[in-house]
Amino acid sequence: MKKNIFISLALLLGMTATAQSQKQKLTITTKLGKVHTYIMGESMDSLRILKDVGIKVYPKGTRVSEDYLFSQITTYTLVNEPTPNPDPSGKNVNRNTAADLKKNPEGWRLEFPRFYQGTNKIYEVTHSTTEGGERMINYSVEWDGTLKANRWTCYEMYNQIMQQNVKRGKKFKQDPAIPSDMQPTLDDYSGSGFDRGHLCPSGDRCFSREQNDQTFYLSNMQPQAEGHNRGIWQQLEENVRKWAGKCDTLYVVKAATIDKVEHICTDADLNKIAEKEGKAAGSLHFPGIVPKNFYMALLAYKKETNTYRALGIWSPNYKQSEPEYITIEELQNRTGIDFFCNLDDEIEKAVESTVDSSYWGIKKLFLPSFFE
Repeated sequence: MKKNIFISLALLLGMTATAQSQKQKLTITTKLGKVHTYIMGESMDSLRILKDVGIKVYPKGTRVSEDYLFSQITTYTLVNEPTPNPDPSGKNVNRNTAADLKKNPEGWRLEFPRFYQGTNKIYEVTHSTTEGGERMINYSVEWDGTLKANRWTCYEMYNQIMQQNVKRGKKFKQDPAIPSDMQPTLDDYSGSGFDRGHLCPSGDRCFSREQNDQTFYLSNMQPQAEGHNRGIWQQLEENVRKWAGKCDTLYVVKAATIDKVEHICTDADLNKIAEKEGKAAGSLHFPGIVPKNFYMALLAYKKETNTYRALGIWSPNYKQSEPEYITIEELQNRTGIDFFCNLDDEIEKAVESTVDSSYWGIKKLFLPSFFE
């Protein structure tokens, strides 16, 4: 009985987290001489000030933030209230640091995990396009050149970027932002028996031809069992689009397991996958890492209530596998990756430790063994 009460209380108290919101007037003057003024509740719904990084403003009635890096700002003022801390507690100890942002200045955005801190050769890449004269972020990748594998792909989903203006492209190619010898080749996939499994899917990026074409970079792929890619993973991608339609911004991280030995396929594992696919033993092969598991980390933001909800998904890389719906905290334990590290610490702690099953429409939630 105590166990059930504890779980219920945890879910009740932590299923949503509310960002700070006050009646304030924000004025930003950029180095280009432009002055931007926002009034809370009138021209903006909420704002976030990330210490040493920049300001995110969520304008009234829109689904995407307007971002200002401190490097672009001459001055800013916040009238009637003292300048808020990055979070209610004044702490954001695990965010991407100034040193990290030298690797990729976009690393302060909410969809980003904590950058890799090890000794492998890493490429932090953001792909963007120019749409209507303005730069639009498409998606970002952390690429491990030492392992020749994607560590993660992250991106945002909101009303504008989800528009279906173009059809799916077909041209797979290496990522021009990463040295060719640090990536797999098209020949590596040819005849391997594996799909070139998208992480940021083509279907999520049909706003423009260029955005869609960028999703076909091999840096945005992992070798994926055909039955998994065209089965449960495709279903999960469709679910993500539905969830994105329920909120103002959905922050997405997708990846596969490449670090821990127990999460990487051996020859015996490949034969088990082949058997599930109805293929002969020895028919599956790939010169690089084949992950045992794919996963997603999702963070939904609703402006009307100024709340966040999060969900982790763990999906074994074989046909008709059953995905596990888990907390972000559990996903971090399994992968060793710190997701949504740029969130205010108190909000991050609340949303990453619980799952609002009713919001996500989940009937079966995995709970760690200490709840059992």
